Amino acid sequence: MLYRSSLSPLMSMVLIALLAVLFWAMRATGFFGPASLGWLLPLGFCIMAILPWVLLTAHGRRQIGLQKPINPMFYLIAILCGIGAAVVCFLLGYLLFGHTIDNWFVSVGNNYKSRMDTSGMSFWILTLIFTLPAVLFSPIGEEIFFRGMLQKTLEQKWKVVTSTIIECGLFSVIHLIHHGILKTAAGFSLLPVSGVLWVMQMFFVALMFAWLRMKSGSIFIAIVAHMVFNITMNSTIFLFLW
Repeated sequence: MLYRSSLSPLMSMVLIALLAVLFWAMRATGFFGPASLGWLLPLGFCIMAILPWVLLTAHGRRQIGLQKPINPMFYLIAILCGIGAAVVCFLLGYLLFGHTIDNWFVSVGNNYKSRMDTSGMSFWILTLIFTLPAVLFSPIGEEIFFRGMLQKTLEQKWKVVTSTIIECGLFSVIHLIHHGILKTAAGFSLLPVSGVLWVMQMFFVALMFAWLRMKSGSIFIAIVAHMVFNITMNSTIFLFLW
């Protein structure tokens, strides 16, 4: 049994869908809302991370991958995959769009700059301020929720392939908040071409995380790959796009 309560597959999917909407709303509000509500973004990740201990049985937690990988070598594979995926995303954005706002990593960097005055900060100070949270919050929360709880809940109704496509699709679309939807003084606007390319990249990155989780039998491998992706992404931003 996956959930503590005897929920039917339909009710468990309704629950996970409501949670997905809640997390989307918290993310969007924390990202686009006033600075006083910025705490909603990390809070959403924290709630994602603790949900298995609130809603799932011990067997359910093992089912979503909260256990050791079948082979420790998967940690090395995760590191290499995380670095490789982030470098590909950086090169594609830089070659197509350079330092313009259509470059998805430029958008991420601009969001960092909007939070505080970063002038004169060294690479290491920027890393401490922005990369440390990017390692601690989103990789753990998102992998536990998307590759863990959402994936296994969907598998109660659909096959693994279908469930994976759905959860990776939701993961990629929610990242339009970080690039694709642009908030300006005049309101919201869209970056249709680069936004679609960004969503496609996030979909394939999510597939990579899902593959690592399924092959290793452990959500921790997907978390490590996600952490390394974020570290590499921020490093390329601070070194080449800042």
